[in-house]
Amino acid sequence: MTKQEFLNSLEKKLYAFPKEEKEERISFYSEMIDDRMQEGKSEEEAIDELGGVDKVLNDILEDTTLISIVKERVKPKRRMRPWEIIFLILGFPLWFPLLIVFILLCLVGYLLVWIGVIVCYAIEAGLGAAAIYSLVGFFYQLFIGNFSMTYFGGFMMSVGGALLFIFACIGVTKATIKLSKATIRHIKSWFMKKEA
Repeated sequence: MTKQEFLNSLEKKLYAFPKEEKEERISFYSEMIDDRMQEGKSEEEAIDELGGVDKVLNDILEDTTLISIVKERVKPKRRMRPWEIIFLILGFPLWFPLLIVFILLCLVGYLLVWIGVIVCYAIEAGLGAAAIYSLVGFFYQLFIGNFSMTYFGGFMMSVGGALLFIFACIGVTKATIKLSKATIRHIKSWFMKKEA
């Protein structure tokens, strides 16, 4: 693949980007290829080091906010006609509540993904509180003259459970972050697709 083919392919895939940002990205990768060619690499080697158009596109998507992609994608490409404006105004009582419901459902769905993390840390906090309660209870029983190992056993079980459960909390948090990033990347790539 030549430099020009690479840049043309990248430009086609950056369809939903704002014009200035698209030009900036293309000139950035053009300079990267030129720099590598100045170091003595061939054009193909320089492009291969970048990892291909799809990898470059994924890197760009990682760095670009979802809001900027959506804003560019939904920006009108032409002026609205008078009948379209009238239709929007008259349809406002219908489409606006539907839009609000859609946004709220998206937010609820995103929060549901994080519920697992919240529950894990709530259980961890409960185990920690149980350990503290059991330890205080053990010393209180010693203070009043009762030597009861029940509280000490509860303390040991709570501390052990908390220490083991922290690994589950960390694992669930990492998995949720990974899922969130993948979901946002998927939404970004969905907005990047050209209309048929």
